[in-house]
Amino acid sequence: MVNRMSGVREAKREELRNRLIAAAEKLVAKSGIRALNAREVTKEAGCALGSLYTVFDDLDDLVIHVNSNTLNRLAEELRNEPVSHEDPVEALKSLAKTYVRFARENLPLWVALFDYAAIADIAVPEWHTAEQRRLIEFIVEPVASLSVNLEGAELSERAKMLFAAVHGIVSLSVEDRFVGVSPDRLEDELMVFIDQMVAGLVRQSSADK
Repeated sequence: MVNRMSGVREAKREELRNRLIAAAEKLVAKSGIRALNAREVTKEAGCALGSLYTVFDDLDDLVIHVNSNTLNRLAEELRNEPVSHEDPVEALKSLAKTYVRFARENLPLWVALFDYAAIADIAVPEWHTAEQRRLIEFIVEPVASLSVNLEGAELSERAKMLFAAVHGIVSLSVEDRFVGVSPDRLEDELMVFIDQMVAGLVRQSSADK
């Protein structure tokens, strides 16, 4: 009987947790992360304000879980993108196009994913940082093919550099910053940039032989 009651309580707790995440995700997608507050989230979820704090430490903890969902969706789209394992350049370009498309189609949630920790001035938990590192893994293989002398930590750092460069271009552009590329040119310019980055990787790889 005790185990059954405990299981019911846990199921209710999990249902509330999922409802709050869904509510927060809906509100972020509609109005952006800066407009999010606990009262609106619990109203959207149909529960009391205090209920939020029975399943999350605070609003920041809830947002991190929303960001985790966004990150998992992004990773799934990248994973499902058909890439050429024989042509690392085309693989990088294909992944970059998917990244741009996801950012455009999910802009408020994408901004929250990468900017919320700085906006809220909080430390990102290690479990979520580990999830973020998974994005780098998608480009490690093509980068390794282009930089045959790199391995281990050096290969990881080179992949991070490429990801950071592409992310920066996409971020500045989709958020319409003054130095961003115009929307109608973003994808084409990104492909040119990747060609230039790849040329640099190949030259460096040849010089290291």
